Amino acid sequence: MDKNELLEALEAVDPSLLDYSDWCQVGMALKHEGLTAHDWESWSARDVGRYHPGECYKKWDSFQEATGSIVTAGTIFKMAHDQGWQHERDEGHELAWDDEVAEKDDHKIIDTRWIENKELKDPGESWDPIADLIKYIETLFQMDEYVGTVTAVYQNAETGKFFPTQGDYSQTAGQILKKLKKTRDPGSAIGDVNEAAGAWIRFNPLDGQGCKNANVTDFRYALVESDTMDIERQNAIIRELELPVACLVHSGKKSIHAIVHIDAGSYEEYRQRVDFLYSICKKNGLQIDTQNRNPSRLSRMPGVMRNGHKQYLIDTNIGKKDWQEWREWIDAVNDDLPDAESLETFWDDLPPLADPLIDGVLRQGHKLLLAGPSKAGKSFALIELCIAIAEGKQWLGWQCAQGRVLYVNLELDRASCLHRFKDVYQSLGWRPSHVQNIDIWNLRGSSIPMDKLAPKLIRRANKKNYIAVIIDPIYKVITGDENSADQMAHFCNQFDKVCSSLGCAVIYCHHHSKGAQGDKRAIDRASGSGVFARDPDALLDMVELEVTEVVASRWKLQVEGQEVVKYLDKHLPTWREDYHFTNTTDGAQLRTFATEILSSSEKDELWKTFEPAWQRAQTQTPWRIEGTLREFQGFKPKNLWFDYPIHIPDIGDTLQKAEAEGTKTWQRKQEEQKKKKADEKLDNLEIAITSMESLKEAQGAPSEVTVKELAEWMSPTSEKTIKNWIKKHPLFELVNQKDEKGHQLPSIVRRKVSQ
Repeated sequence: MDKNELLEALEAVDPSLLDYSDWCQVGMALKHEGLTAHDWESWSARDVGRYHPGECYKKWDSFQEATGSIVTAGTIFKMAHDQGWQHERDEGHELAWDDEVAEKDDHKIIDTRWIENKELKDPGESWDPIADLIKYIETLFQMDEYVGTVTAVYQNAETGKFFPTQGDYSQTAGQILKKLKKTRDPGSAIGDVNEAAGAWIRFNPLDGQGCKNANVTDFRYALVESDTMDIERQNAIIRELELPVACLVHSGKKSIHAIVHIDAGSYEEYRQRVDFLYSICKKNGLQIDTQNRNPSRLSRMPGVMRNGHKQYLIDTNIGKKDWQEWREWIDAVNDDLPDAESLETFWDDLPPLADPLIDGVLRQGHKLLLAGPSKAGKSFALIELCIAIAEGKQWLGWQCAQGRVLYVNLELDRASCLHRFKDVYQSLGWRPSHVQNIDIWNLRGSSIPMDKLAPKLIRRANKKNYIAVIIDPIYKVITGDENSADQMAHFCNQFDKVCSSLGCAVIYCHHHSKGAQGDKRAIDRASGSGVFARDPDALLDMVELEVTEVVASRWKLQVEGQEVVKYLDKHLPTWREDYHFTNTTDGAQLRTFATEILSSSEKDELWKTFEPAWQRAQTQTPWRIEGTLREFQGFKPKNLWFDYPIHIPDIGDTLQKAEAEGTKTWQRKQEEQKKKKADEKLDNLEIAITSMESLKEAQGAPSEVTVKELAEWMSPTSEKTIKNWIKKHPLFELVNQKDEKGHQLPSIVRRKVSQ
């Protein structure tokens, strides 16, 4: 440890801003780092109000380092940083392996080094103590609320200090104010005040039955007080922090009491808000007495004397008007957002766009999400991308920039992952000329949530000059509910931190939601909140295609065509010069050409390769990649085959008309709609017939239903339509009848005997 550096940090720490515990920690840290009691004494002397000569030397010898309780220089550096100190190397230095990359503290509002103390003016001879107390009570309480006051005290025989009793809590604010205004005598309203001790008041309303936390009826205010700082500095910081102070009271000694709006709905919420309030005060240099947390706490009452000094009301209703307004201000005041810019300023000198990482898809420093179902080979696709970037080659038909890439493996064991990289290299047929451009971080079994992983990743990747970081897969590091938009927005923000901190692209993959995806847009297929698909600069979505008989036969021809090309390249390298067809990728044309130019024995030799090739091809699965891009124009969907372990482009547009699995074409939809409507009609017909039969039986009439009666029952349906429906119904039939003279009778509907 550099002692001069430590003393420089110590010099930046104001001892008057520390409590007793912090002061002792400074001494223990100095002793641990080999400095002297004189160093501690010299620094402590700056706190004129509390400094006692020789106290540091007495305390020094009592510091013994026990296991687990060692205090180091880091404590002093932390205190110095909290008070605004910044060492030269803090402006930018290379991170050590064990350095932590911490997020900026958004709740550091003021710089205590530049704040000026705010003077307090004694009210002098014109002071009206009764008016102070009246205004205090009127500001804090409703007229029917019970107020706790304390004027009776007891004195410690050894120290001579005065302590408050429980006091009175039986009067309402209205009763106290009535007496004060009538008599102008505090004794008649709250009891006689011991002017050597002063008086106290509870700032939250009570139930009139006691003065404990359980008796508080409204968790309205909290007390902020510091007795370790210069009183004018307290006043300045309270006002700079815009605390929502209802009443600000001089204690008559060395502190001021700020009665701060908390506006909590319950005791639990009160505790949470007070903890937040106190943390903001401490972060901004206001060293407060944390024993004042209780809602039933006593505070100094304005309008009385204390050992010859006034307990007076300094101000009311300062800062923000309530807790909500102050909380929103705290979150907004130090947001570090950039200022708005005039387009005119940059119109003739626009900043350059980032270079493409994947041509037509993704720029360097941006984010890409690859989404798809299981078994799509997403991990293999990302490994292919790693290799394409490392070698500066094409990935799925897109040219990649060449550079260094980090692959964060969260799912595979180390050996499997390494083997996959070699298998993909060999299947692509590429020489590993720049394999040194690929770093792999194997985290299976060691993965942590992304908000914890991001700073560790940044620390390890700093200075490595990666142009891409690939994280596979993200479900291993998701924090929160993936269906929650706000939680997933926070999760995705971690990728932004990696991008901005390392200046590289972040590429990650995610799975599809359950169920058929064919009828969904590519942007809606990823599982969870829509934030996943809308957050990245580029979304590539993989969906499996249906292999119909037509697709299978076309693919078989293409496979045979590829075998023809291999055979001709080997045995007749100049065959393209004589090729008279239009397309050198069309399987049917290639096979016809081979039939024309090869001898019988050569054709037999070639035909023998077709069946094994087709058997291999049947293990391939067809896929389509669709994209949603923010920086580039959209592209025509790419069709490809997953030929383990790599993806190969679809040759000859075999899959051009193939549909995604689960897709319902308009013809299918139309047919299904027609069938649904027909079924509904037949169901309604059956209900009508059954209802009419039951009605007739109940009336004692023959249960036979005529077509005419049925048409009237189901009006406005015609008899002709009814007859057509009955012909299609599996349960009913039409029966035509004649009378004795051979005249046609109305047709009736009868249940089929077979039923």
